[in-house]
Amino acid sequence: MSSNFNGKVAFVSGVARAQGRSHAVRLAEQGADIVGIDIARRVDTTPYPGATPEDLDETARLIEKTGRRAVLRQADVRDLSAVSATVDEGVAELGRLDIACINAAVFSMGALVDLDQQTWNDVIDINLTGAWHTAKAVVPHIRAGGRGGSIVFTASAVGVQPMAYCGHYSASKAGVVALAQALAQELGPENIRVNAVAPGVVDTYMVDNDMVRQAFMPDVDHPTREDALKPDSAFVRVNALPNPWVLPTDISEAVSFLCSDAARFITGIVLPVENGYLVKH
Repeated sequence: MSSNFNGKVAFVSGVARAQGRSHAVRLAEQGADIVGIDIARRVDTTPYPGATPEDLDETARLIEKTGRRAVLRQADVRDLSAVSATVDEGVAELGRLDIACINAAVFSMGALVDLDQQTWNDVIDINLTGAWHTAKAVVPHIRAGGRGGSIVFTASAVGVQPMAYCGHYSASKAGVVALAQALAQELGPENIRVNAVAPGVVDTYMVDNDMVRQAFMPDVDHPTREDALKPDSAFVRVNALPNPWVLPTDISEAVSFLCSDAARFITGIVLPVENGYLVKH
């Protein structure tokens, strides 16, 4: 069975760049029209630059280059009304909703007891409450089609096996796993499948920044991307496979599979795509 989404419509959150853009473009290449949202600005408690409205426009261009339609809007997943408005608009224009990739997230680091309240709130509110908001916005439209559907949450390997100094992020992603598996039980009778992917370190701004490199390589002064790529770097040693990270496209292939008819009997799973991080921890 192939991943053929001709005639289908997919929603993607965090669509302006990185994994979200990759998922949207991959699904479009396979025939889906795309509805999407992104905050498209910096979240101040994160150690990396935010996506921009120009990034959102570029994602739309890449989708349309495949011959598919794109309805992309700037919206914050913490705002349920804004998420719902975009989903409603997209369905009104494109006619249906079959797939949802609930992907938007932010990342930061720090010892749990030393975190300030805003850093905690941003991670929990965007990664977990935002995922719930998105589910609330998309499920009624998938349900209304009466054709079943597929929802894929972006969890994390450190949501399965928590990591020190990013406990708030681990907690948010463990919550996403629970959310996905509970929703799989609730929506299963309607043939709506719900799964999660659990990426490890992915080559995006979320990890390709000074704070994360220094956390992984504390004994290196001002570690660079080239340091992370060395065969003996901590980015490599943390995994069973000898690679520092996976690419957004690797996650997109897993998402595409879970959304496809090839996975028609799969629901409630967490699919790791993480270079074997979990078998070492």
